[in-house]
Formats: sequence, C-alpha cells, structure tokens
Amino acid sequence: MVRINRIYTGTGDDGTTGLGDGQRVPKDQVRITAYGTVDELSSVLGVLMTLPGVEPVAAWVRQIQNDLFDLGADLAVPGKGGERLRITPEYVKRLESWIDEANEGLEPLKSFVLPGGHPLAAWMHMARTVCRRAERWVVTLTREEPERTGLEPLHYLNRLSDLFFVLSRRANDGGKLDVLWRPGGQEAK
Repeated sequence: MVRINRIYTGTGDDGTTGLGDGQRVPKDQVRITAYGTVDELSSVLGVLMTLPGVEPVAAWVRQIQNDLFDLGADLAVPGKGGERLRITPEYVKRLESWIDEANEGLEPLKSFVLPGGHPLAAWMHMARTVCRRAERWVVTLTREEPERTGLEPLHYLNRLSDLFFVLSRRANDGGKLDVLWRPGGQEAK
C-alpha cells in the first residue's frame, strides 16, 4: 500500500524528478511528459465525473482513472523487456468490449463530429484529445526507448480515445445532438 507523509521534499527544485527505479531525470524528459499527460487525462476525467449524465458510465470512468495510474506507474518505472508492466492485453480487451457496448444503436456517421453538444459530450471530447496527446508522447518514448516501454501502453491509449469518442456520441443523445462538420464554409441549416 502507498503511504505518503510529506507532500514536498525539495528534491525537484533543481528541475529533476525521480523515476520509480531511483534514477533522477529532467522534468521535461519525454518519459516524464508522457506520464504527466496521462495524469492530466485522469484530472480531466475527474472533472467529467462531476457532470450530470455521467452516471451510466461512472463505473467505467473510475476504472479508467485507476488504469491510468497503472499506466503512469508503467511509464515511471521503465522496465526491461516487459518487466513490471501492469497494462496488459486484458486492459485493451475490456476497452474494446465497452466500445462495442456503447456503440450499439448509434447511427453511422455521415460527417466528422465537432466537439460540443451536451456538456458531458464536450468533456468526453476533451478527454479524447488529451488522450491522443498522451498517446503521441508515448509514441515518442517508445521510439526512443523501445526496449523499456513496450507496446501495450500505445494499444491502451489508442482504444481509450476511441471509447471517449463513442461515449461523447452517447452523451449527445445517441448522436442526435452531435455537432457535425460542414466542410467548405457550408451554412448551417
């Protein structure tokens, strides 16, 4: 169990932070930026959980927040050849089953969807875009340190952003309130 007695230590005052394996690295290092963005995503989900209408997917969102802490731990403790990794294919399969369930009954899209509609849908889009940013940072990290990262974090984040998109459509009354892109300056009707 984690036990934290002091919030500040002063050890990061020089612009470095400690990884889970004890090594000190600059706070702007790719690994730190990657798991920092994952932490930001969890915070977005915390805001999302305060909104009306979240109740049907609240248990999923709380599970995702826990998953994101697992992912952050994976990224904060660089493994070697898959050591100490928590994010497994089972996490991705769970997301895929949720996507399938949430997508049932939604009308096929005929245009791209702009963020908006119901506030919950807009925050799902915010979660989706922060998730995509985290994914981009993990791509960079994986390219720089492939033997120390593994591919499951990428798989997880890719599916997770898809889930947020589908959940945004569900929050928009099954897609009826989706704000559709009108290319080329077409006027809204």
